[in-house]
Amino acid sequence: MNLELIDPVDYPGWDELLLKSGDHSFFHTSAWARVLVESYGYKPIYFAIFKDDRLSFLMPFMEIASPLTGKRGVSLPFTDQCAPFVMKREFLQSAINRAIDYGEKSGWRYIEWRGASYFDELTPPSKTFYAHDLSLEITEAALFSSFRDNNRRNINRAVKDGVAVRIEQSLDAVKAFFRLNCITRKRHGLPPQPYSFLKNIFSHVIFKGNGIVVCARHDGKTIAASVFFHFGTSALYKYGASDLAYQNLRPNNLIMWEAIKWYRNLAFSTLSLGRSELDNLGLLQYKRTWGAKESVIKYHRFDYRKKQFVHNLPGVSDAYKKIFSRTPVAILRIAGRLLNKHFG
Repeated sequence: MNLELIDPVDYPGWDELLLKSGDHSFFHTSAWARVLVESYGYKPIYFAIFKDDRLSFLMPFMEIASPLTGKRGVSLPFTDQCAPFVMKREFLQSAINRAIDYGEKSGWRYIEWRGASYFDELTPPSKTFYAHDLSLEITEAALFSSFRDNNRRNINRAVKDGVAVRIEQSLDAVKAFFRLNCITRKRHGLPPQPYSFLKNIFSHVIFKGNGIVVCARHDGKTIAASVFFHFGTSALYKYGASDLAYQNLRPNNLIMWEAIKWYRNLAFSTLSLGRSELDNLGLLQYKRTWGAKESVIKYHRFDYRKKQFVHNLPGVSDAYKKIFSRTPVAILRIAGRLLNKHFG
């Protein structure tokens, strides 16, 4: 097994190689690597095996070196799930051991994999989420019929009440999303992603044709917006934001439906609705209305101090969320700019 360490940012023709090799994800692309490197200064460490000018194995990491949260390897930061690219699973355990050894020599606090297909059921997950994936390989009418009744009513209500949706690939659309995202993150008790991060997403993903911003407007005002990525024949919903004052118009339902139709008409095969926390019942209820296939995402973390995999790690505490939810948006924007890179 000739396992190489490569950097996709500097690797010629990386994305074309992914497409040619087959088992790819948007999160494997050089565009996503560039966003993470330029936004937060992370170091790409991608374990790869090549055969006959194709990839036969890929396990990507970013090294995060933070004075606040320590030095560690994550596959990958700010990524819902990043399963390995595996043609032959016999490579997997040797590659995992190699990555653990690399992290120990590099002084990492821990190493984390974000994908259910790395480990067997005997290895305890550090965190568990739900994923929802919608097949687009049926007719538009069949898709609409597969939605729950309340979802179809909400879509029709949004149209009837004058909500207009546009699919955009402009920096102005990114700016509109950023404004809404700041108030949405405050509502959830979290600092927003810095504007520089979203601008890099525009430069490396949306402007290059691998992403869209879907905006909903009412009476001339943008009231909701969502960011989608795509690569190959797969698309994914990454971020959503909205003005709660217009929730009764159900703009988010219409945004998702317009995105589904757009991707289906362009012959994409699947749309991932992203990850959801197990106890986020409101988000789960919304995602389950789309008739998508539900599965489990498992994260696994090896702690070097404990010399073992750790499990049931807590998320952001309710106390912090309460503080952030009461913090002015202007202060939250500063907090996001200063803190986000430490929590990938």
